[in-house]
Amino acid sequence: MAKETKTADDVYNDKEIEMMLADQLPNWSYRAKFICRTFQTAGWKGTLMVVNAIGHLAEVAWHHPDLSVSFDRVEVKLMTHDANGITAKDFELALKIEEFVMWRPGLEPSSALDGTPGDARFRYLVYEEK
Repeated sequence: MAKETKTADDVYNDKEIEMMLADQLPNWSYRAKFICRTFQTAGWKGTLMVVNAIGHLAEVAWHHPDLSVSFDRVEVKLMTHDANGITAKDFELALKIEEFVMWRPGLEPSSALDGTPGDARFRYLVYEEK
């Protein structure tokens, strides 16, 4: 049997969503019809930087998440409101947000960029260690 190909506006079922998250977005969860992720920051400056980064990506993609903003965290919730569910648009934007916000140039062997110094005074984002 051929695997069904979804269009950008086709809604994924709960099992498909859980499989996609486990495979591609392990730090994201599925709750109350949204795929969600909380980014932990080191404080207000980091929170604003994360919000602005996500805002840029969302505006360029023309697909806008719900954001909950606190002093040291940003919660992102994605759902395609027109479709009343999770679509390829949500997964694609979530992947771009994850890649962009959690990018660490100092871990890339071929990068000329060092990344943020290890000193807590310069840290603005809390990275999950792998």
